[in-house]
Parts: sequence; structure tokens; C-alpha cells
Amino acid sequence: MTTEHAIEAGHHAPANSTEYISHHLSHLKNEAGTINLDTFWISAILGLVFLGVFYMASRKATAGVPGRLQNFVEMVMEIVNDTIKGAFHAKSAVIAPLAITIFVWVWLLNAMDFLPVDLLPKLLTYVGVYNLRVVPTADVNHTFGMSLSVVLCVIAFSIKAKGLGGWIKELFTAPFHGHGFAVILLAPVNFLLQMVELVAKLISLSLRLFGNMYAGELIFILIALLPWWAQWMLGGPWAIFHILIVTLQAFVFMALTVVYLSLAVEKH
Repeated sequence: MTTEHAIEAGHHAPANSTEYISHHLSHLKNEAGTINLDTFWISAILGLVFLGVFYMASRKATAGVPGRLQNFVEMVMEIVNDTIKGAFHAKSAVIAPLAITIFVWVWLLNAMDFLPVDLLPKLLTYVGVYNLRVVPTADVNHTFGMSLSVVLCVIAFSIKAKGLGGWIKELFTAPFHGHGFAVILLAPVNFLLQMVELVAKLISLSLRLFGNMYAGELIFILIALLPWWAQWMLGGPWAIFHILIVTLQAFVFMALTVVYLSLAVEKH
């Protein structure tokens, strides 16, 4: 779809390529301009889709010949379980459901990039909505929010495994250990390094996912600006390659979460 067929920005179509790109990178916000409503609602809807599909699979699960849905869910669970077995060596009833939720939900969020650039924005213009970004993980606020949740889980897992006192002690005694007066001297350094480690986890998780999905979203927007024959030539191969990126980024986010939680429950 070329610029001439672009969705309306406000009550008029974008006049040029710059306006077209700017329009597609603009969020639907609340009246105060503080919340990206498109990110929130698309994420919530896809979360409900994930829960609904897996609930249906659990209700229809059979010990006999499984259906396609059961095969798909079992395949996803096997991938996640293999990752957990290789990285998480403690016992936890939460880690598997958490990892499955992260992997499938992030994949669904990323997969919104496969929809035609102008499809949902064009449809919503009929109900008076003129701004919409359909890829939640291309919103840095969303990826930071998910990463912050992971960091909070890391802290919670660590406290549960070591106790509140043990966790606080580790903040001031690891990675450098000492005896006597050296413990007091090294405490500020250890605490600073522990904080740097937590912040590094937050930033690495969020920016890795955001950067890849934002770049993919931008490339699809640029392809949409090309003539129809160029869109067919470039859009198909890029979409096929992007399937790998979408899946890989969901897997990496899930795998790093499992690794971070595993490190949280291990003693130095």
C-alpha cells in the first residue's frame, strides 16, 4: 500500500513520506498524553488470546491421539521445559508457567508486525481513531515494564531462596568477600556492583527486544512506501526473515529470564 493509499492522519492523508512515517510511529494516547492506549489494549487482548487458547487446549487434552492444538501447545511446552532443565537447577512451581507465559505472550506481541502496516489503523479510522501502533514491543515503555517485572521476580526469587536477611547480606558481601574490617570496606563496592547488575539486566532485556522490533516495524513502514511491485519483491522475503527474528526475540527474552532467576536462587 503506497502513500496515496495511506490511512488518514487526523482527517487527511499524509502529504509525504515523512508524514506517513511519523503518523505510523505515533501512539494512541489518553487525554493527558501519559498512557499509550494502543500498547495497553493490544497487549491485554493478546494476553487474553494466549490464556484462552491454552485453556482450550487443556480442556481438550487427551491421552489418546492429540489434535493439532494439543500438539502445538505440547511443542511449545517442550521447548520451554528443555530451556528450564538446562538453565534452572532449583525447584520451583512458578518457573515453568512464568516461562511459558513470557515466551508465548512476547511472541504474540512481536507477531503483530506481520499484519499489513495500514490494516488496523485504516479500520479504526471508521470509529474515529486516527493513531495506532500495533506492535507493543516496539514501544520502549512496554519492554521496560516487562523487564522491570522480571527484575522484581529476580529479587523475589532471591529472597525466597535465601531469606530476607540472606539477600540483604549478599547485597553487601558479594561478589567481593572479606573478613573483619575488610567486610565494612568492601560493602559499598559490593552494593554498587549489585545495583549495576540489576540495572544491566533491566536495560539489556528491554532494549534488546525494543531495538529489534522497532527496526522491524520501521522497515515494514518503509516497504509500504514503495510501489506495489517493489512491495511484493521485498515484503515477502523480509516477512519470512522476520519470522525468525520474532521467534528468536521471544525465546531470548524467556531464556534470559530463566537464567536470571536461576542465578538469583544460587548462593555465591
